[in-house]
Amino acid sequence: MEPIETMAIKDNTFARQFETIVPEGLLSVEYSFQEKKIFLTKINTPEGFENQALIDALLKNIMEIIVEKKFRLMPIHPKIVLFIKKNPKYKELLPPGIRI
Repeated sequence: MEPIETMAIKDNTFARQFETIVPEGLLSVEYSFQEKKIFLTKINTPEGFENQALIDALLKNIMEIIVEKKFRLMPIHPKIVLFIKKNPKYKELLPPGIRI
């Protein structure tokens, strides 16, 4: 397993999003909860932001938070689904019967 770039991630429960500050501004992933499942619904990036490596690093850190809290993952946003496909080790976070 490659090392994960650690970044300061804030779980903004009021806005229901994981946030981190990048030089261009605020990078966030919106979520919602239903039972013990976390639905990752949207990625918000600063205008003109195209650093996919930073987005992937944020998502990897979020996956570790999900593992730690023992949630099941429901990726809704297409870029998050693609991230799971590229990182199959996170498929174990999906609820039984959900396949990507």
